Amino acid sequence: MADVLVITPVKNSIETTLDTAKAIAASDLPVRHVIFNDFSTAETKASLEANKGKIGFEVIHLEDLTDHPSPNYKLVLQLAQKMALEAQLPLLVVESDVVVKPDTISNLLSQQEKSGKSGLIGSVTVDEAGVVNFPYLKFKGIKEPVIKTQRSLSFCCTLFTLDFLKSYDFAGLDEAKDWYDTFISKKSIELGFDNTVLMNAPVWHRPHASRPWKQLKYTNPLKYYFLKFWKGLDKI
Repeated sequence: MADVLVITPVKNSIETTLDTAKAIAASDLPVRHVIFNDFSTAETKASLEANKGKIGFEVIHLEDLTDHPSPNYKLVLQLAQKMALEAQLPLLVVESDVVVKPDTISNLLSQQEKSGKSGLIGSVTVDEAGVVNFPYLKFKGIKEPVIKTQRSLSFCCTLFTLDFLKSYDFAGLDEAKDWYDTFISKKSIELGFDNTVLMNAPVWHRPHASRPWKQLKYTNPLKYYFLKFWKGLDKI
């Protein structure tokens, strides 16, 4: 019996995705891991199918459920919420450019038990050397092991408690947006929950490895903002 439902939205980037899946499978407690394949290439789809039994994850191909073009984060969150509520499990998002440690998920679940008001619980992200990196640079230098915050959590590695999932229906998410980290973080606080970040349970994050075009933000910012605003990409 799984202790948590773990989901990973995937758009290609198969090497980092398999790294993510292997790390989740090595967790020190039982999990149910579902990968949502968001219109990846045929090669990525085939690799996911070939590896699901070996590593231990399920795959849902969104092309079988919708003709809406990628990204389909809203649909993923809605499907995952339904699955979590049916199973009466908390929901953990681990993105496909993140590698957890064996005790990451148990640490997140343990923190949930320490506060009856927990809404979202995130693991701080670090680079390969263990230094806090994007998107949690705003917390760099903080010494406390656990912090409560009013600021937005990233969904790189974030647990949604069962109480929060019961309190807000993801059917109400804005259709015009691509990503919902900021909105859901605020909604959790609005509903009276606490949002926390575990500074003592870091996860390795390779920023934007799953969405390579976003690297342009650092290498070619003019092109990045052209794509973001004129092409309507990355709406948050």
